[in-house]
Amino acid sequence: MFVGREKELSLLQRRWDSGRFECVVIYGRRRMGKTTLINHFLKGRPAIFFSAIESSESKNLETFSRSIALFENGPSAIDTAPVHRNLADAVEAVFQLARRRRIALVIDEYPYLARADHSANSVLQHAIDRHKDDSQLMLILCGSSMSFMERQVLGYESPLYGRRTAQIKVEPFGYEDARKFLPKYGNEDAAVAYGLTGGVPQYLLQFDDTMGLEDNIRLNMLDPGCYLFEEPDNLLKQELRNPAEYNAIIQAVATGASRLNTIATACHMETSSCSTYLRNLVDLGIMRKETPFGQKTSRKTIYRIEDSFFHFWYRFVLSNMSLIQSGHVDLAATRVMGGISDFMGPVFESICKQWLWANNGTDKLPFLLIDAGRWWGADPSTRQQEEIDIVATGDDPRDMLFCECKWRSVPSNTKELETLKHRATLLHPEHSRYMLFSKNGFDKPLQLEARNDPDATLVAFADMGRTGGERHES
Repeated sequence: MFVGREKELSLLQRRWDSGRFECVVIYGRRRMGKTTLINHFLKGRPAIFFSAIESSESKNLETFSRSIALFENGPSAIDTAPVHRNLADAVEAVFQLARRRRIALVIDEYPYLARADHSANSVLQHAIDRHKDDSQLMLILCGSSMSFMERQVLGYESPLYGRRTAQIKVEPFGYEDARKFLPKYGNEDAAVAYGLTGGVPQYLLQFDDTMGLEDNIRLNMLDPGCYLFEEPDNLLKQELRNPAEYNAIIQAVATGASRLNTIATACHMETSSCSTYLRNLVDLGIMRKETPFGQKTSRKTIYRIEDSFFHFWYRFVLSNMSLIQSGHVDLAATRVMGGISDFMGPVFESICKQWLWANNGTDKLPFLLIDAGRWWGADPSTRQQEEIDIVATGDDPRDMLFCECKWRSVPSNTKELETLKHRATLLHPEHSRYMLFSKNGFDKPLQLEARNDPDATLVAFADMGRTGGERHES
């Protein structure tokens, strides 16, 4: 089953249709479905697919030569295929094949090749410079090592800088695409599954929508023998050096630390080292660096776990590790279910923000959104910290949309709209609009109040995939 990725496929199709030489860089963290995307795009198209391996230069050259022979002469030629003298000869052979016809060359896991053969970037650079004006080759370089792809392929100092014609960073799925993996689940269960997996395709595939959430958590997340149980540790080891330090940082943030000094202290690290580790986690999409919306001051900068799968694992799996390892996975699953509603708060905020951007430019929103984020700060009248889930601005930054997102088992009420309106005054907008998102809808008094308030919109979660909420105007 292939799901989503319409924008990525559209970009690849445009590059294919150009008929000219193209160099497309596709990168992203492991498990995101990069190879699946490429294979889906290449169906029915002439292509040489070379998957580099974490081995020697000679082994990779042998594998590449076989891939070229397979394309030229079919499966029977693989065992007798001559090995090219070097990478430059192999690349030259591919460019010659693409002189008179459109073909694609995919080098999957390109960092493995480049580490085995340090000349790889320069070889490709010189070949591209020689042939780009008379070649019909579509070259696709794909890699999971984020730091390598961004610095050694896309970076300014790379020999390949300026040779790419497009790049695709493959990200986790949003809620709407993620729920397509679980068609038998209702909206609420699908949203929780999306939160538990972070929208990562390979993680979503571990869920069975013929079973309830608690059974999936028990069998596919907490069982020591399941795929996801050791996934965070495995991913850190594959992506990063010093995984123990990164593990400590994520655990510190998952248990409440949010500022750099606090995180460094909790991990017994120097602030400068901790800052470097945090930056790498942000680059991987595991962590997020935030300042209150509309403010640039670093004094208020905090860190949050961006990847909700990591958030779940460090918050629930680690805290229940003794139960799990002593054979009480059922008890651990019950404890986890008791905390899911609280865990879903930030996930629902993310779903609501996705809904806003998906509906931007339609009559479901009061104006065209240009920017959006979370805000927090002190209320000078009460000296208490206040928070607004989503603040959005349009072309005129004096107009603001303030949103509250409630993932609770009871309908939202008028007090929540009043609280949102009060918090909005702390940002001194000239014109405020308000939007309440609620998992369980709204009580009658709030519905009546919103009908008489032209600046208020109520959006029930049950409607977010269809009509998208109701604009209440007098």
